[in-house]
Amino acid sequence: MSETNPIADNSRHRALQEELKELADVVGPVPLVDLLLERAFEVSATDIHFDPNPDGLNVRLRVDGILHDVLSMNTSISPQVISRLKLLGGMDITERRYMQDGHISNSALRDQRDIRVGSGPTLHGERVVLRLMPATQAYSGIEELGFEENQLAGVEQAIRIPHGMVLSVGPVGSGKSTSTYSFLNRLNVPGRSLVTIEDPVERRIERAVQIQTDAKNQFGFVEALRGCLRQDPNVIMVGEIRDSETAHIAARAALTGIQVLSTLHAHDTGSTVDVFREFGVPSMFIADSISCIIAQRLLRMVCSKHRETYKPDAATLKILGLNPDDCGDMELVQGVPHPDNFGTGYSGRTGVFEVLAIDDEIRQAILDGHSSKELTHLAVEHGLQSLEHSAVKKVLAGVTTVEEMHRVLL
Repeated sequence: MSETNPIADNSRHRALQEELKELADVVGPVPLVDLLLERAFEVSATDIHFDPNPDGLNVRLRVDGILHDVLSMNTSISPQVISRLKLLGGMDITERRYMQDGHISNSALRDQRDIRVGSGPTLHGERVVLRLMPATQAYSGIEELGFEENQLAGVEQAIRIPHGMVLSVGPVGSGKSTSTYSFLNRLNVPGRSLVTIEDPVERRIERAVQIQTDAKNQFGFVEALRGCLRQDPNVIMVGEIRDSETAHIAARAALTGIQVLSTLHAHDTGSTVDVFREFGVPSMFIADSISCIIAQRLLRMVCSKHRETYKPDAATLKILGLNPDDCGDMELVQGVPHPDNFGTGYSGRTGVFEVLAIDDEIRQAILDGHSSKELTHLAVEHGLQSLEHSAVKKVLAGVTTVEEMHRVLL
């Protein structure tokens, strides 16, 4: 099955392309942009890309992590569309030389959704990318994220501890924010003071105090975090640990009886410790402040309505770490492209995880300066289920495919 999963022959996709093309030919940028946003939300897109080229703009939607072409605009309308998007985002439409960030508030949209806007110059003109924020009430329960049963027990135990740091790590687009919001939602009960520090604020949380950082006014994560520590919080969510100073302050907060939730760009659980060491955080602070590290990725799920089984060959079984002699008549599942699944054979995504609870032996290994590989080896001896192992279990359970596991993890 192709990694790119082209959808040009999909009737649903063709209908969307035709609708947008016809509208682009007869109306101005305002109704065109409005319809494009409406359709993007309908197909659960997470991003819209407006990429300039010599002939105008190429518009793509990201659905289930994959970009799909939906419209080509000619040069007669593309500048107006870019200006319309920047106006909605509160940006300077006369400035085309530098990167700009903007925000379309939910009050400007009929379905009450926020949109983050980014623009910048390219060789062929100005580019705009929209990040469609999740619906305000669209929280996933922890049990819905995709954790295996033993992993879920470890995570729930970690967030019950009233202090320490719980970190969700992985690359961009791996679902870290969704996981962190789910943890925060579980902790959001009367009697607790919850504070979030975000850039930007992605979802509104009832009862929580949410703080938007502002780099233009030198109000970043460090300044906001320092201020919050003087305001009697029980739980602080730091949108992302990006630098040494934020890492130091977050670790100190976790050591002083505050529960800290945050995200970090790291490959896996073991390498997270290396990132903190690179930030200059002492091993003693790392060992004592972090209570749980959760590495994660998102895999597309095989469409539940349109799927078929097949007998895997020896090469596929080798990828899964299985012996062909032990597999007998084993069958795996793959999706069938259909308009219901946007022509990809997949519908929706699920998480695969690696959950490292910092127990006494892991804590001592961190204090002793063990490398990330040594920490991971020790954690596996303690029952750690790796990302790859988690993904294999999803393949064998018919949730996803070998191709998708290979695309994301290998």
